Amino acid sequence: PYEQTSLPGYFFKVNDDSMKNKIQIQKQRPILVVHGGFDSTLEELYFSAAAPALERGYNCLAFEGPGQGGIIFKQKIPFRFDWEKVVTPVIDFLLDNKEKYDVDKERIALMGISMGGYLAARAAAFEDRRSACILYNGVYDGKEALESSFPPSLLKSINDGDEHVVNKVIEILMETDSNIKFNIKHGMWIFGIDSPYELIKKSSEFTLKEIADKIICPTLVLDAEKDDSFPGQPQKVYNALTCPKKYIL
Repeated sequence: PYEQTSLPGYFFKVNDDSMKNKIQIQKQRPILVVHGGFDSTLEELYFSAAAPALERGYNCLAFEGPGQGGIIFKQKIPFRFDWEKVVTPVIDFLLDNKEKYDVDKERIALMGISMGGYLAARAAAFEDRRSACILYNGVYDGKEALESSFPPSLLKSINDGDEHVVNKVIEILMETDSNIKFNIKHGMWIFGIDSPYELIKKSSEFTLKEIADKIICPTLVLDAEKDDSFPGQPQKVYNALTCPKKYIL
């Protein structure tokens, strides 16, 4: 259940019969709660999260939130920056059904993938009923990440608030750069806005600048050597965290 609707998800349960020789059978198991980011789908989370979790004795709940997959396509519900409002109902659901799903309430891990690295961190800052957080990758500031592919002249127009110039320049960039074209067009759709300039302004809400120190659970930050979507962002997240933390490049 989520506000006046519901979120789609899959619950993956460890097959105790297949695990007998590997892991001691437990009544309650740790669980990995996982969601994607900017352009993910629920089904792909099986391969990147659920299957590896099951192999290691974790149950897994994968779900889509506002702005993602079927939620934006079928329900037309756009993205929101305050992702704790999304994760809290998911954890409520798990704890309300902890006997059915064998949930160990002391071992609930949250993982966000791609832009989900911001979303999971935001949720972890305000939802304390999880014992660990995995940011895959870490995203410190959405506006900085979006602007990382723009030329300096465009950044000046953005800072000056010149909406007409910003929209015109981005339209030109979209004609020659397919990555920028996708990011802008998909971004406008999932955020429910009408112009590149509005998208840039909206992206400024997606930041950990004043909340990273609110995360208290152990947190793993993952980075990629050639990441062109969030260059430098995971390191900024790691540096801002004050909780027990680990960084892997």
